[in-house]
Amino acid sequence: MPQKRRKFTAEFKRRVALEALSGERSLSELAAKYGVHPNQISQRKKQAKEGVAASFSGKPQNAQQSY
Repeated sequence: MPQKRRKFTAEFKRRVALEALSGERSLSELAAKYGVHPNQISQRKKQAKEGVAASFSGKPQNAQQSY
């Protein structure tokens, strides 16, 4: 029987990304701790860095229009 795909909450992703950004543990240590693949952690880390950079750029990233 195929394995069901796991869905992670935004809180879980944020926690893992922040811990990866801190640099206290390696990606493989974090992967073992949280039960995810190291590539997922590096992707979340990259997204977090881009998000922080975008927040200081002064340009709204996802501006919603009012109708």
